[in-house]
Amino acid sequence: MPMLYRLDAPAKAVARQFGARANDDPWAGGHVAPGQFAPVITAGREMIAGPRPSGRQPRRMVPRLWGVPPPPSVHDAPRHGILSVRNLESPFWIGNLRNSEFRCVVPCTAFMEWGATRDREGKRRQCWFALEDQPIFAMAAVWKDSEIPGFALLTCEPNAALRFAGRDSMPVILPPGPEALDLWLNGGWDRAKALVAPYSSSLMRERG
Repeated sequence: MPMLYRLDAPAKAVARQFGARANDDPWAGGHVAPGQFAPVITAGREMIAGPRPSGRQPRRMVPRLWGVPPPPSVHDAPRHGILSVRNLESPFWIGNLRNSEFRCVVPCTAFMEWGATRDREGKRRQCWFALEDQPIFAMAAVWKDSEIPGFALLTCEPNAALRFAGRDSMPVILPPGPEALDLWLNGGWDRAKALVAPYSSSLMRERG
């Protein structure tokens, strides 16, 4: 699971790529760390109860906090909440995954995973990964609302590049093109869950 990621593009450029409304999103580009707000693309109505209306809802880019408050039964939760979805069958997540209104994507230009080695000063090595075929790509996520509007990234088995870096998981990255984006944001879970798969390591590059 990434512990940092970058989105090196302003809000309007990101919204344009994903066919979303940026509205007044203030994002200008930069790092995102756990517990910080970042742009999220959603096709759900958010905070509106009742049956989903017929027809497609417009995509919107909205700021959300990276990290979802844990259920009350969890007493030793991480400081920034739950950052990732590992178990797709977990009762805590399954309702959000099955209802496409709660699925979202997180725009990204590079993400960081801790490497298995350390530098000469004994610090853990940062491994930054970007994609060869998508300068700005979409990480699959879900959102939940409580006191704060949070989101969590989906993770999957690592590809060869991430395994080489010593990781046992990686973020779920959607393939390029409108079909995968539409499926994740609007499709049934029986089809959308096929997108939860490692991205090809041949299309990734490690950058400094």
